[in-house]
Amino acid sequence: MAMTTRPVVRFLDRTTPPHILTLVLMAGLGAMNMSAFLPSLTHMAEHFDTSYQVMQLSVPLYLAVTAVIQVAIGPISDRYGRRMVTLVSQGIFVFAILGCLVAPNVESFLAFRMLSGAVAVGLVLSRAIVRDMVSQDEAASMIGYVTMGMALVPMVAPMIGGALDEAFGWKAVFWFLLFAGVAIWALCLTDQGETSAGGGVSFRKQVRDYPELLTSPRFWGYVFAAAFASGSFFAFLGAAPYVASEIFGLSSFWSGFCLGAPAIGYALGNYLSGRFSVRYGVNWMVKIGASIASAGLGVAFVLTAIGFDSAFLFFGFCTFVGLGNGMVIPNASAGMLSVRPHLAGTASGLGSAIMIGGGAALSVLSGLVIQGGGGTVELLAIMLTSVVLGLASILYVIRRERAILV
Repeated sequence: MAMTTRPVVRFLDRTTPPHILTLVLMAGLGAMNMSAFLPSLTHMAEHFDTSYQVMQLSVPLYLAVTAVIQVAIGPISDRYGRRMVTLVSQGIFVFAILGCLVAPNVESFLAFRMLSGAVAVGLVLSRAIVRDMVSQDEAASMIGYVTMGMALVPMVAPMIGGALDEAFGWKAVFWFLLFAGVAIWALCLTDQGETSAGGGVSFRKQVRDYPELLTSPRFWGYVFAAAFASGSFFAFLGAAPYVASEIFGLSSFWSGFCLGAPAIGYALGNYLSGRFSVRYGVNWMVKIGASIASAGLGVAFVLTAIGFDSAFLFFGFCTFVGLGNGMVIPNASAGMLSVRPHLAGTASGLGSAIMIGGGAALSVLSGLVIQGGGGTVELLAIMLTSVVLGLASILYVIRRERAILV
């Protein structure tokens, strides 16, 4: 059973739950691995003597693998605990980054790149650990603060990656990721205490309990609200590097700067989640966040369609995607984890898998559209459709909860 009061936490004491800084860095490492290398895609394609389209597969393939991993990670962490799973996955990440650095060809690089998806475990378990520690609305608040800090990573990671690429070449980005991976593994080793109650839930019991989770309309409502909201960002991720470098002609550094635009809004959205989720509840926060993202992308779509197409407009309005996601994702995550608290790890893993699996599909779709002759109008249309579906999902949850109360 989840704790109802926040436990005592002592930094660098693995007999207590992990400090919030550790949770931020656990989640942030996955976000950094996803975005730091994006400004280098063109130079990496030249190094491996392949096309940009092949090199761009490093984004959707990575997302697809992390989706599969996260389906299994939830049940495994419910059974064996959060600490062991975190340390093993981060060790695999460090090995995979070394593989990326020594890969002799693009096929080997893509294989190691997919293996590095093990680091996404931190995105799942940071949320599950929070839910282990506190109640639903407080979990939404705490997840908001965790992901607000995490949002700083994708904001600065593409800029750091672009600067390293221009100064030292694309491999410098992966040396940076390797150093970060080793440092955060050491931090988790010394600070992350176990939070999974009762020593873990057996796989047999989890299988018996799955129908409770999988047949809950509220669970699926929260999952799809988060998945469609984040889908707009993944669509951005799949096409924005090409938009920045090929359509708007930006350098590696400025491409990295613009790719960090959604994270600016994300940080603000996470702050608002941390500040107001306890007061207003998760459903209201998800609804407002999805509405903000829909409105921002709707305005951008109209302005671009009538001819006001520029890097400033496109990337500037993409901050609304981040702002909406910063409100939707922590609150929808807290909601889905609270449907069946004793299966928090399973719910977090399954929810994240659906988010990222759908994100991989949208990343591929947006990449194909933009490289097939489409422009920013088509990309904005994909992103707008996704966030509107997320808004519809949370409205369904709210309607169902009202019906149950009546």
